[in-house]
Amino acid sequence: MKQPLILCSILIAIPISSVFAQTADPGACRTTPSLTDPSTGPRWSGWGVNVTNSRFQPQDQARLSGADVPKLKLKWAFGIPNVTQARSQPAIAGGRLYMASDSGMVYALDPKTGCTYWTFKAQANIRAAISIDKRAVYFADTKANAYAVDRATGAQIWVRKVDEHPFAKSTGAPALYEGRLYVTAAGVGEETSATRPDYECCTFRGSVTALDASTGDVVWKAYTIPETPKPRGKTATGTQLWGPSGAGVWSAPTIDAKRGLIYVATGNGYSDPQQKTSDAVVAFDLKTGRMKWSSQVTPKDVWVLGCNARPGQSPNPGCPEDVGPDFDFAASPILTTLPNGRDIIVIPQKSGVGYGLDPEKEGEIVWQYRFGRGSGIGGVWGAAVDQQQAYFAAADYNTPAPGGLHAVRLDTGERVWYTAPKQPPLCTGASLCSAAQSAALTVIGGVVFSGSADGGIRAYSTKDGAVLWEFDTNRPFETVNGIKANGGSIDGPGPIVVDGILYVTSGNGGLIGRSGNVLLAFGVE
Repeated sequence: MKQPLILCSILIAIPISSVFAQTADPGACRTTPSLTDPSTGPRWSGWGVNVTNSRFQPQDQARLSGADVPKLKLKWAFGIPNVTQARSQPAIAGGRLYMASDSGMVYALDPKTGCTYWTFKAQANIRAAISIDKRAVYFADTKANAYAVDRATGAQIWVRKVDEHPFAKSTGAPALYEGRLYVTAAGVGEETSATRPDYECCTFRGSVTALDASTGDVVWKAYTIPETPKPRGKTATGTQLWGPSGAGVWSAPTIDAKRGLIYVATGNGYSDPQQKTSDAVVAFDLKTGRMKWSSQVTPKDVWVLGCNARPGQSPNPGCPEDVGPDFDFAASPILTTLPNGRDIIVIPQKSGVGYGLDPEKEGEIVWQYRFGRGSGIGGVWGAAVDQQQAYFAAADYNTPAPGGLHAVRLDTGERVWYTAPKQPPLCTGASLCSAAQSAALTVIGGVVFSGSADGGIRAYSTKDGAVLWEFDTNRPFETVNGIKANGGSIDGPGPIVVDGILYVTSGNGGLIGRSGNVLLAFGVE
């Protein structure tokens, strides 16, 4: 359904002087070479190289072969200041590396040396990756603000709030396509607040907003749940309850230029009544935002924290009638083409199942493949594909085999190979140690890269799954900017490969991971 425009956002100015790195910074670049055209030369912009989110980097962009990978050595490390988690994926284009951080700082670095050209301070922390065009870099923060910042100087061009709900956050990379910036929103925190007996659960709805990339003006906004939340009764203590709600969008949207569609992957519902757009891939019209179709793979998944009460505990009075398994889609849909010319959408789910969907038949399931047991905490942030295969990593925390990497045929979903997780894990002896592989995957010709919660980054042969290279990030690093830094769990963002260098962020802590704050660059000596 087409939604009314949301026009209550305002543009906020920030003094240009506040966004530049201080010259006394030991990591500051001493010279500033001219920028090059970001649409030419090696690059990685957004979540998956391009707007189809395949996470496959071709050889002319990667400039790293399978034969080179075993020779990778650490070239430099950048310490991310004032954070305990490293969970934003870098982007590279036009001779610059751009990376956001959990402190809200955005950095423009030299991709060859890691020195800093400029910094910019956003209004909230940033988990999402950055998208780039000739004029600007674009990103979104966890207060649902989208930004355009001059890519040469770090000067703010515009900022736009895309959702006024107090729990709205943007956690997926904005998609930049033909002059529009598409920004998604998830309701991070409302599921937790629902544990309070006095909380009126729940009113957030997932969304995608199309902005004019030049001005930040809202072109259209569409909700993943078209129906506005309404009163749905009261708890025994008199607290008003609302619904439907939920179906947040954690990940970057995917553009289908051929069909004029934009795809988003949604999470679970928060409150009754149940909706057919939760745990689904939802297609919207690129021009108007009108919902075209929804392909749901897990129906009746309505869940908030505190609903699976243990014996002797009181259940949350705002719980749904039937409590779901909390099997969000945390990863972006991948749109790719089979060797026979047929298009397919590939996506993994927290359930431990990967799907192949048919975009010509409103997301009808073509195949499904179980790569893990699945759990509410087993978020898988990104699959990857090449011309023949799809790759899924498992994140079954608290099980005997929490990780593992799978390759399946792209056309049928049949297993080609499986490589078990490393045992014992690299972090053995540390607290919160796991071999789960929940970080997004990345593929180049002949090699798939996978980060692990055990702190390892590994390269696997796409032919048979053999481990070609491994690096243990569980240690302190000497950094180019003089910031004390160490590695930890690798979770969330995936590695990127550009112009012969592999870039990895390490240290995504939280409830199930070990903290860290470092960006690592590897090259062939």
